[in-house]
Amino acid sequence: MEENNLTQKIEAILFIAARFLTLTELVRLTDINPLSLKEALEKLKEKLNNDENSALKIVTQGEDENLKYKMDVKPEFHYLINKLASGQDEFTKAEQETLAIIAYKQPVKQSLVIKIRGNKGYDHIKHFMEAGLLKAKKLGHTYELNLSEKFYDYFSINKKEKNIVEK
Repeated sequence: MEENNLTQKIEAILFIAARFLTLTELVRLTDINPLSLKEALEKLKEKLNNDENSALKIVTQGEDENLKYKMDVKPEFHYLINKLASGQDEFTKAEQETLAIIAYKQPVKQSLVIKIRGNKGYDHIKHFMEAGLLKAKKLGHTYELNLSEKFYDYFSINKKEKNIVEK
C-alpha cells in the first residue's frame, strides 16, 4: 500500500475511533503488517504533533506491546472543546458535580455520594455506569464506586495525570 494512503487510512481510523487503539486493533482494521503500521503511526505522530497548522495530535499510552494510539486535540485548543461541550452537555451540570465527587473521593461508597448529592445521585450514577465511566463493587447494602479505564480514555487523562486523580 502506498505510504500516503496508509497514513490517511490510519488518520481516518484514529479520528473515527476517538479512543485509544492497540497496534493489534489497528492491524486488524488495516490489514497492514505490524512493522509497517508502527512506522506509519510514528510518522503520522511526528507530522501532526509538529504541524503548527494542525489542531490535532497523536497521543500514546503504555509501552512496548501495550502501546496504544489515539488522535486528540492539542492542549491549546481545549478551550474550544469546553465551549462546545458547555453548549450541549453530554452530562448535566449536576451530573458533572456528582462525577467530580466520585473522582475526588474514590473509592467511595454510593451511600456517601447519595448523602452528599441527594436522591438524584442514583440517576447520575446509573448514567455513568451505562456510559462505562464507573465500576461498582457490591459492599454490604451499598456499592463501592471507582473510575473505570474508560473514564480516563473519555477525558483523555494519561497515566501520569491518572495518579493525580487517584489517591
